Amino acid sequence: MKNVLLFAAFVSFLSVNAQTTDILFLGNSYTYTANLPGMLYSLALAGGDTIYHESNTPGGYTLEGHSTNATSLAKIASRDWDFVVIQEQSQKPSFPPAQVAAETYPYAEILVDSIKSNYECTEPVFFMTWGRKEGDQQNCQFYTPLCTFEGMNARLRESYIEMASDNNATVAPCGAAWQQLKLENPTFWNGLYSGDGSHPSAWGTYLNACIFYATIFRQSPVGLNYYATIGQADAEVLQQLAEDMVIDSTSNWFIGHQDVVASSDFEVSGPSVFFNGVSNNVTNHHWDFGDNNTSTDENPTHDYASEGTYTVQHIASSVCGSDTAVFDVSTVPFSVNNPNPLDEVVVLVQRQNITISNDRNRALNLSLIDLSGRTVLTETLSSNYTTRFEVNLNVGIYLIRLEDGIHRSTRKVVLQ
Repeated sequence: MKNVLLFAAFVSFLSVNAQTTDILFLGNSYTYTANLPGMLYSLALAGGDTIYHESNTPGGYTLEGHSTNATSLAKIASRDWDFVVIQEQSQKPSFPPAQVAAETYPYAEILVDSIKSNYECTEPVFFMTWGRKEGDQQNCQFYTPLCTFEGMNARLRESYIEMASDNNATVAPCGAAWQQLKLENPTFWNGLYSGDGSHPSAWGTYLNACIFYATIFRQSPVGLNYYATIGQADAEVLQQLAEDMVIDSTSNWFIGHQDVVASSDFEVSGPSVFFNGVSNNVTNHHWDFGDNNTSTDENPTHDYASEGTYTVQHIASSVCGSDTAVFDVSTVPFSVNNPNPLDEVVVLVQRQNITISNDRNRALNLSLIDLSGRTVLTETLSSNYTTRFEVNLNVGIYLIRLEDGIHRSTRKVVLQ
């Protein structure tokens, strides 16, 4: 069988889902003012998506109230929601940490438990609200961070991030976007508020809708031709702000942490190709190697019998969805007269000890790679020298890659 070199161009795409995205909003007047769910519906429609939404948003309502409210609980149980948006009363998460831990966090956990008990694939999204324009003057005397917008907003941000982190949930960073706009354009920021300096205006709600669009669809709202009542120029500024806050910083807000993602890598050792299913939130794998051969292993090894270009598909799935990575693999035979000299380098592995005899007249670079594709060790091997070293790594299969600037050789080893 021929030895082969493989080259690949990767494309990964989420499985196309033509179904409606179902969203439940649990909040209060900060959610219903200027009709946030309706604005999000219209933005999504402009982007080619359809939303079905329901809400329970009584004025001044708290997470504690929602956690026992018959309407909220009935709506949670009414269908398999894709997302449930959770918004606390506007002041409570900005209070001192000990007070928030006692009065807010337990009810966030109860609500998330209710949501996940109904449907394990629902993604809870915490709606990070914003500080009041002049801070919370009602409570400023008791806790000085509340005396300004900046102080109140910072506490809200901390609390919402902690709630999401503690409950394996997502944050829609609306308050963070309000803070950024104040830094960039204080006059425009003033216009995000209604007359009470607390609730959002149409501009504030439009910004929130753009944040939610980017958070839920993992896409930028820039270019969507829905401007509500605020005019195209202002809408485009807020669309760009939402892109900057969300799309470039998804990990800050735990966005996509429970998405099914197929990511694939491979290494070559002689005729064997080691495919690595480097994926997130996946329980099942299906590989189509493009030559009428398939595998359901997470990290299969496959030999291509002949030279050619093959389209490989890696479908990663769970009960919550699937994702497919597609890439072309081209096989090019090594010349029999010019074998890879690095394939002759002797590598011995005994438990956690690696011995490599570099009998060449040039130094070699060594990389030890785990099956997630992460490089866990690098070494430079002197020419005409035997190097021995001990590693302290998890038991399992690893790839050793040797390079001399011209050639590359990869082989599979087992650490015990």
